[in-house]
Amino acid sequence: MAQAADMQFYDSLPLFEAFEGVADEANYRPLPDRWVLAVADIVDSTGAIAEGRYKSVNMAGASVISALMNALDERNLPFVFGGDGALAAVPEAMAAKARAALAAAKTWVAEELNLDLRAALVPVSDIRTSGLDMRVARFKASEEVSYAMFSGGGASWAEAQMKAGRYQIEAAAPGSRPDLTGLSCRWNPIVSRHGAIVSIIALPGPQGNGPEFQALVGDIVALAEGEERGGHPVPENGPEPRLSMQGVAVESRAVAPRGRRFLAWSWITLQSLVLFLCFKLGWNLGKFDVTQYKRDLVRNSDFRKFDDGLKMTIDIGVERLRQIEERLKRAADAGVSSYGLHQQDSALMTCIVPAAMSRDHVHFVDGAAGGYAMAAKNLKTLAPAG
Repeated sequence: MAQAADMQFYDSLPLFEAFEGVADEANYRPLPDRWVLAVADIVDSTGAIAEGRYKSVNMAGASVISALMNALDERNLPFVFGGDGALAAVPEAMAAKARAALAAAKTWVAEELNLDLRAALVPVSDIRTSGLDMRVARFKASEEVSYAMFSGGGASWAEAQMKAGRYQIEAAAPGSRPDLTGLSCRWNPIVSRHGAIVSIIALPGPQGNGPEFQALVGDIVALAEGEERGGHPVPENGPEPRLSMQGVAVESRAVAPRGRRFLAWSWITLQSLVLFLCFKLGWNLGKFDVTQYKRDLVRNSDFRKFDDGLKMTIDIGVERLRQIEERLKRAADAGVSSYGLHQQDSALMTCIVPAAMSRDHVHFVDGAAGGYAMAAKNLKTLAPAG
């Protein structure tokens, strides 16, 4: 009975619709002790980004979520995409399947993307023993999709433990492949329309996630809301329909092993060309409603989130960026927050589309030239000493 209740825990959480609600602790509920956190990131992601491999880095991070969703057969898994990694909360009853999926993802990322994926499973009970908490909320992005938001310090602690070598998951045998059905990376970078695509990370300072930090989050969200459509980096009518052959090549590695890759590449290219033709000309194809798909794509994009701190990738003008930086700096000087920013010309979108006719496709947004990984690197230089 306890395990059954755990499986239904996340589905039963109330939804909040106004994004500023991420700063309201009343929206969060304690994750059950019997759950575990699946945590993963790319070792030296900034080095890979410096080599221009940002699509591969994002694909690796999204592959963790795709592998877990498919292995656990859970579309409504509580997760957060971090650009160069991911985190998901998993009931203990599913921990063995999650471990196998992460192990296979490590092997696939190494063999196909030539990146080192670090992964761990961290018990929520250990987080609480350390004196921190793991709380989760559900933000309603659209009628079909909600995203998990995490607070309490537990996610950051779990990531730090993983990086210190604890709770590690070893790679699966050579040639192992996770089920990455639905994972795609077909879009070209989305160019800024307002001035710059800015990836922002703001984390609580020594005072923790108290009223002052919550006020900071509210202020930053309000400033971003002053931009057209809240700074949403994806155009209202969807991205410009240009085919990314680099994305098609990466996706073909996700869906087919060597030896069968040309057929996969050809099929993905054909699908993409048809989709982009529909986008360009506004054509429907059978039951596929291109207008509805565009609308869902924009609404289902995770361009802002809360994962022990505020994370946003937004399209904003110079003056609004100055105001946001000024507010963040005041908070940092007061010890309320540490923050990191990274500017680039465009955003990158990686997607999980379970089925062409379903509306629960999810779209992960990051800066196209480092995004959250570079903002996190900058965060280290801005964080208060000690």
